[in-house]
Amino acid sequence: MLSDPIADMLTRIRNAIMAGHSTVAIPHSKTKMAIAQILKDEGYIADVAVEEGQPASSIVITLKYWGSRRERRPVISNLKRVSKPGRRVYVGKDDIPWVLSGMGISILTTPRGIMTGQQARRQGVGGEVLCYVW
Repeated sequence: MLSDPIADMLTRIRNAIMAGHSTVAIPHSKTKMAIAQILKDEGYIADVAVEEGQPASSIVITLKYWGSRRERRPVISNLKRVSKPGRRVYVGKDDIPWVLSGMGISILTTPRGIMTGQQARRQGVGGEVLCYVW
């Protein structure tokens, strides 16, 4: 059993990028699928798919790189978990953080679902800051 499945997801993505893998498999959950879909919509990963398995389903994320083969660099520079099980971080609609002055994104869970910080600002809702991606 994992005490923080979102941190496990971010760590798996971070490790796969550092190793230069093209895909990474993560145990399936609705929250992790919503985070992966946001990463795809924002252009940080190439594709996300659900792979049905006998004991449990998994999310297969296709990572995105830029540059030629020898100078290949990942699109995601870093992922940072903000709100943890031991210390939850909540923000109001006026305190939603900017990541690298708008170059990155913050992912929040709000009463209207999981969304980016920019979407939450537009809708005028706050929530729990899950992670930063840049």
